[in-house]
Amino acid sequence: MQVRFPWLRIDDLAGASLGLADEGWFDAYALLQAFRRKARSIGVEYMAGEVVQVDRDGERAMGVRLADGRTIAADWVVNAAGPRAGEVAAMAGLELPVRPRKRFVFHFDCRAAVSGMPLTIDPTGVYVRPEGPAFIGGYSPREGEPDPDAFGLEVDRSKFEGFVWPTLAHRVPAFEAIRLLDAWAGHYEVNTLDHNGVIGPHPEVRNFLFANGFSGHGLQQAPAAGRALAEWIATGEYETLDMRPLGYERIARQEPLRELNVV
Repeated sequence: MQVRFPWLRIDDLAGASLGLADEGWFDAYALLQAFRRKARSIGVEYMAGEVVQVDRDGERAMGVRLADGRTIAADWVVNAAGPRAGEVAAMAGLELPVRPRKRFVFHFDCRAAVSGMPLTIDPTGVYVRPEGPAFIGGYSPREGEPDPDAFGLEVDRSKFEGFVWPTLAHRVPAFEAIRLLDAWAGHYEVNTLDHNGVIGPHPEVRNFLFANGFSGHGLQQAPAAGRALAEWIATGEYETLDMRPLGYERIARQEPLRELNVV
């Protein structure tokens, strides 16, 4: 490890892993636009509006109402509302333990050369990777650290000064001399039960489907989740991947399927 990454401090590590194939990062917004363009090319109609009510008749979701007064009738309602997923579920009278949690990304450059860096995750959970000629990094709150619900986009730079930068400088000594260029905030849709996705139908309202709670893994898992729900809607079964372990039933039973590697 030291030969491959001479800029990395490893004397306090007992082990590490490195992926050499099918690894990397990509532009999340570009992927979203690619999916959207493809969907439109095969006839999908997009309607912009804020959902304020899910119409339900007993064990069936009938459609949604929008803030501007429009009503959209539907044979299937899919909750893919990200950090607002819990609110949308509540509109249908359903409980979903998915909360909006703010995360920060810090953009900085470094005087010294740090070449060949992969996405690097410290045991503390602090991560860093190259972004053009500079770097981006951040972390998710540690166990016991306050992590309130939030929809705002204000950035707390003290998180960088007090924790992220010292941690990075410990793991990569060259990062002792860096300059913070920019910072921004976004939101995770955190499943507070187990930090894992909730995919598939509600056991009582069978045509209300969940694609929620990915807790920071959504971009990685979205293509598989979308395909699984498409198969369920079209055939009533999962054909490619069996998503039943991620179903709502575990939420109802309060039986977590824990995801420990949340970045």
